[in-house]
Amino acid sequence: MSNPRTVADPAAALAPVWREVLIGSHRALVDVVSGIGGDQWQLPTPCADWTVTQVIQHAAGDQRAYATALGVGTGPDYDPFAPSGSIDGQPATLVATAVDEAAAAWERVTDDTAAVPTPLPHGELPAPVAAVMCGLDAAVHAWDVAVATGQRSPLTEEMAEAFLIAATGLVEPLRQWGAYAAVVAGEDTDTAVRRLLRYLGRDPRQ
Repeated sequence: MSNPRTVADPAAALAPVWREVLIGSHRALVDVVSGIGGDQWQLPTPCADWTVTQVIQHAAGDQRAYATALGVGTGPDYDPFAPSGSIDGQPATLVATAVDEAAAAWERVTDDTAAVPTPLPHGELPAPVAAVMCGLDAAVHAWDVAVATGQRSPLTEEMAEAFLIAATGLVEPLRQWGAYAAVVAGEDTDTAVRRLLRYLGRDPRQ
């Protein structure tokens, strides 16, 4: 298997579910961070060369960047793609603040909103697609941290199906930008979660 199947109208397909997917994604990130042990912050993760702390910084920064694009907050005060590995204060607070900002921003987006600005290089995207991409960022990094710290995967099949609809095609410019590794070869028996992880350059067997 190579890249996932493209859906003709991703925005229409995601319109009924994007709010639920986003809420679940934010919850996944918050829950996984709350489950990190005191000696696990510097463990390696599936994100090459990044520790658990760095992934958390990156994930929080990305949520704040989405919020700012939608007119809420001032964005991260550091480069999410160059996380320092050191957090002032409690990591759980950093993540909760970022998730709250993003959630507040998306609450301002109505069901009639056709398109919204994003921090992605694509710029403006259909609102349901943009929201699910925001959720994907939170949930997949929650998976990275869960794998690194021995926690249960927070990804569900329903979430993965939505992420695949939003991400297919949009990931390629991000991959060239360095945000994702190359696609990992798949198997015929792959679930939606496994297909998603492989498409985003991750080995689901980790």
